[in-house]
Amino acid sequence: MNMSNSDKNFTYPILPGWEKEDIITASNLYSAVANAYEVGIERDTLLNAYNAFKLVVPSKSEEKQIGREFERTSGYSIYKTIKLAHQTTSHRLKMED
Repeated sequence: MNMSNSDKNFTYPILPGWEKEDIITASNLYSAVANAYEVGIERDTLLNAYNAFKLVVPSKSEEKQIGREFERTSGYSIYKTIKLAHQTTSHRLKMED
């Protein structure tokens, strides 16, 4: 499982009761967001990871809670990254710090 292209080490938020597949799905989104900041990512790859994540975490409040925790530990914003992905028509996306 590719967690990140950098040597940064942070903990990914995991909700109690998640199955192994749910953890992998969430981790794929966290990794995609980290890649968007670190090296850039294909827009479709990011949005596919987000759409799969939304099947695991359909609740907006849980999504916000996870997003806050992820940003606190990593410095990367799921919300800002997905917002940019929805607003751009570019095939590739790179977040600016």
